[in-house]
Amino acid sequence: MATTTIGVRRNDAVWLTLLLALFVVINYVDRGAIGIAAPKLRQDLALDHEQFGLAVSAFAWIYAPAQFFIGWLTSRICVYRLIAGGLALWALATFSTGFVGGLAALVTMRLLLGIGEGVAFPCASKIIAAHVSPQHRGIANSALASALAIGPALGTFAGGLILAVYGWRPIFWVFGALTLLWLWPWMMASKPHWRTVADARAETPVSIWRLTRKRACWTMGVAHFMNTYGFYFLLAWLPLYLVENRGFSIIEMTSITTAVYLAQAVCAPLWGWLSDRLVEAGHDEGRVRRGLIILYQLAVGATILTAGLAQTRTVLIGALLTAGVFGGIGGFISYAISQMFAGKAAGAWVGVVNGIGNTSGIVGPLLTGWIIQTTGTNYLAAFLLTGAICLAGVPWWIFAVPKIEPDPELHPA
Repeated sequence: MATTTIGVRRNDAVWLTLLLALFVVINYVDRGAIGIAAPKLRQDLALDHEQFGLAVSAFAWIYAPAQFFIGWLTSRICVYRLIAGGLALWALATFSTGFVGGLAALVTMRLLLGIGEGVAFPCASKIIAAHVSPQHRGIANSALASALAIGPALGTFAGGLILAVYGWRPIFWVFGALTLLWLWPWMMASKPHWRTVADARAETPVSIWRLTRKRACWTMGVAHFMNTYGFYFLLAWLPLYLVENRGFSIIEMTSITTAVYLAQAVCAPLWGWLSDRLVEAGHDEGRVRRGLIILYQLAVGATILTAGLAQTRTVLIGALLTAGVFGGIGGFISYAISQMFAGKAAGAWVGVVNGIGNTSGIVGPLLTGWIIQTTGTNYLAAFLLTGAICLAGVPWWIFAVPKIEPDPELHPA
């Protein structure tokens, strides 16, 4: 009986992780659609660079603060149902973006998208912490990190083709409609784990305020800002930069951007596998995870600086592909570290870390739009700033984030 139970649990872990990975793919397909559509959307809606940056940042206006609330919800209601509700809302927002006629409507749809997509990582982290053993945290989270890159790769490839032939509005109609298809397999796989509100409340709730006072939690939030700043920059501005500033065609832009995200998608599970093997070999888990995130901040910061300073297409493309290779680390390692610190309270912990860290999605697009607008479509200063912020994560992880180990308050004996 024990063997059968273990087998069932492993099956649950595999299927739920795979579906969560697909969930993240869809999440980033829809989140990045505005960047893909940008070369024609900006012209059609008569948006300057500052207004486009405003529209991009609107997503994070609600997404970042909602992380605290959603983290609080994860220990109070059924996370499996919460994920389904969030996806339905963001699918509607994505589909409706195809009908907008101006900046106000575009901002409104971005806000709704931010509310819906806000459920993703706090809920996914809680589910992985509940179903996946510590020695497999790296590969489970790297599956989500790979999905995080497959989403923009798939979205850029499909969206770029749609953009070149049909224009920008069908991108949102197609993406929004396809998003809803995920609900059917999720309902089938997650139904055995559904809980009533009363069942969920039986779990000891975690105080968000108490977490924000923990040094490890808030310093990780600041570190996550430096992690996500570069990702948001490339997700929102890379397609526009390649077409507008470097003279690539839409098809060339589609190919380059897709290749960058595919490099990240392929390498993410390899980094996750490597980190798990090192832990299984007896290396301290906290040191392994910290070392990888430091490597990520250093490599991505350096490659973004190189891309901004590149004089030739070859150097530019090489730098972007290198950023993709090391970008696979950043998508999973902070969630694995959060699960190590917080255990079953990972949903609330990730809510705080994401809430602080994703303010980069507010500050970055606004600041980038202002820089480009005031420098006459010159992206160099924006690349230099982004690279510097990524590099600042290296000393922060070394000196500010405390020892990575299970928090005794959150891991009762």
